[in-house]
Amino acid sequence: MNSNKKLVIAYSGGLDTSYCAVYLSQDLGYEVHAVCVNTGGFTQEDLKTIESNAYKMGVSTFKAIDAVSTFYDKVVKYLIYGNVLKNNTYPLSVSAERIVQAIEIIEYAKTIDAQFIAHGSTGAGNDQVRFDMIFQTLAPHIEIITPIRDGKLSRKQEIDYLIENGIAMSWEKSQYSVNKGLWGN
Repeated sequence: MNSNKKLVIAYSGGLDTSYCAVYLSQDLGYEVHAVCVNTGGFTQEDLKTIESNAYKMGVSTFKAIDAVSTFYDKVVKYLIYGNVLKNNTYPLSVSAERIVQAIEIIEYAKTIDAQFIAHGSTGAGNDQVRFDMIFQTLAPHIEIITPIRDGKLSRKQEIDYLIENGIAMSWEKSQYSVNKGLWGN
């Protein structure tokens, strides 16, 4: 049991991060601090809903970080100036966002002296690499925890777990993830 161990979770309010928040706080006993980094995809109303839901998942605190200007100034404007497109087809939206999000999350984790940091990446895509590499580089002393990837969980297993733990929310949209941000969906 990791009682009184501070853990910061990269929290979007989606299925994967909701599962992680419940599992890490209830089953493993972490003091979970949810951080949602807005890179242009959330309205103030969205953030209020995400915060409310985070507390239902058992987090100790919730922090919304507005990183829209940072994302534009440090990333998006250069993608526009360079006309950078993946496969000459579409903007590098999610991959570019994850870098800014990971930096903001790890910087916050340092301010509260968190010993652990978690994300809900599944292991199927590149987000896990983006988060892990930045976390390891900027704070090698903070241990990374990845419940979805490590448990090789299916979305159905996550939903079943949440329902079993009294989290009766509408998970129909959770068949796949949708990322909304300043630079694309």
